[in-house]
Amino acid sequence: MRTLAVTQNVTVDGAVEMITDWFDPQGQGTAGMSDVMEESLRQDSRADALLVGRRTFEDFRGYWPLQTGDTTGITAYLNRVRKYVVSGSLTDPQWENSTVLGGDPVEEVAALKAREGGKDIVLTGSITLAHTLIAAGLVDEYRFFVYPVVQGRGRRLFPEGYEIPRLRLLESKVFRSGIMLQRYVPA
Repeated sequence: MRTLAVTQNVTVDGAVEMITDWFDPQGQGTAGMSDVMEESLRQDSRADALLVGRRTFEDFRGYWPLQTGDTTGITAYLNRVRKYVVSGSLTDPQWENSTVLGGDPVEEVAALKAREGGKDIVLTGSITLAHTLIAAGLVDEYRFFVYPVVQGRGRRLFPEGYEIPRLRLLESKVFRSGIMLQRYVPA
């Protein structure tokens, strides 16, 4: 079975919704962020599927393919990776290597995880979809890039009232910028 990894940029106070400007995807290409970018590319090399909800997909599709001078490698990765977008309304994704999953999200993602021979499936952004898959117990790993800021508001990764009794830390790494990677699996 393939690993479903939720990878999120998150503030110290737990917000994944970006209301202020604490996260800049193009800023990852700067010299001070090269170690963060190196880690992101390492994780990308272990994945062959990106799973997103419709809103995140449309945000990505409207931004990344237009970045002709992107030095981060994110545009190239997103153009080549197999993208799965969970949506009940989108029919034509209009982006290469994209497939719309129009059925029940839990069933669709469970079937995707069960496919043989694949690498990791990474879900990023897509807070509503993340809530659904977390509540269904389909997430195998959590990867948090924790930014040293407090936003004070915004949506959280875990649904209100949802508990995971214990997580096991796989890795913790601090980058030059003060951003910290924390990787967990359910214990």
